[in-house]
Amino acid sequence: MFPGASTDRGRADFVVVGAPLDVSTSFQPGTRFGPDEIRKYARTFDDYDHRTGQFFSELNVHDHGDVYAWDDAEEYLEYLEGVVTDVVWDDACPLLLGGEHTITGAGVSATEPNVFVCLDAHLDLREEYDGNPLSHATVTRRVLDTVDEAVIIGARTGSEDEWERATKSDVTVVPPEEAADWKPDFDEDDSTYLSVDIDGADPAFAPGTGTMEPFGLSSREMRDVVRAVAETTDVVGFDVVEVNDRDDGQAATLGGKLLREFVFSAAKSGN
Repeated sequence: MFPGASTDRGRADFVVVGAPLDVSTSFQPGTRFGPDEIRKYARTFDDYDHRTGQFFSELNVHDHGDVYAWDDAEEYLEYLEGVVTDVVWDDACPLLLGGEHTITGAGVSATEPNVFVCLDAHLDLREEYDGNPLSHATVTRRVLDTVDEAVIIGARTGSEDEWERATKSDVTVVPPEEAADWKPDFDEDDSTYLSVDIDGADPAFAPGTGTMEPFGLSSREMRDVVRAVAETTDVVGFDVVEVNDRDDGQAATLGGKLLREFVFSAAKSGN
């Protein structure tokens, strides 16, 4: 159980769902251990948040546990979407713990946002990767089949075709050096899904991830984006993905903290 996520499901405003999918990782595998790693390192966190004056254990968070993953990604994502849809139907906000970034497609399909905001080192705008259209490297391209707009914050690498796709009007790329000044500016009626790929952070902050990319975001910059989205938009879902077990807990600790920042901020603002 994620520490403090002890509310009964029927009363929950937020529901943690572990999704340990690990089938398309292209360099360092281990995202199957991500949900457990995040829960493990979150044990060190104080329940009280001084900034918002709230206790995490009082914010009606429930941990559903993990949705056991198998090697058929399409079938798994369909099943995971059903689990997340149940959360939405219960009037709660899903908090997904990955697992590889591919799981985000299920979260977006279940919540049906207008805008997709992603912290990510990679554009993830490929049509396919190694012949696989359901890959961690294609997730934002697939999400654009559902949403009106994608904002990729921290992106610093991609193929030539991906950078060309990113010039279209439905994609905004915010490079790492501009992330500190970025603020959400969406239409009042827009709903938002926020995805945190932990490799958006510079590997100095979060080396435990599948495909590290230098010159990235600081943990504080990522925190500020999470706060801004949670506090100022109609946010309908959240995930932390691409955490693995190949460091000393830095990536998992950052992922767990960002999840808590999201909950504290969303609960404080009433979003």
